[in-house]
Amino acid sequence: MIERHVTFNVFPDQAGAFEQFFREEYRPAMSKMPGFIRADLLQEQEAPEHYQMVIRFESGEAAAQWRASAEHQALSPKLKSMYSESRLQVYEVIA
Repeated sequence: MIERHVTFNVFPDQAGAFEQFFREEYRPAMSKMPGFIRADLLQEQEAPEHYQMVIRFESGEAAAQWRASAEHQALSPKLKSMYSESRLQVYEVIA
């Protein structure tokens, strides 16, 4: 199992839209993919413009299928319009 942590620096005026997009569009689309386990959105308490998506898939291959999917490709431009930069860290879930 893998866990992907994607940190976003969201534009301050896009915070509400970013949260709504995750809840109503991004997570629902991702949840239909084979191998999807869970996705959560976290907001940093001391820097509220920093968000982190924590996403679990059964395998790296399942995560790659999501990223290559038509649904992900269609949602990416809208997601990218709401943040200035992002950073990805991928973990193997051990226990």
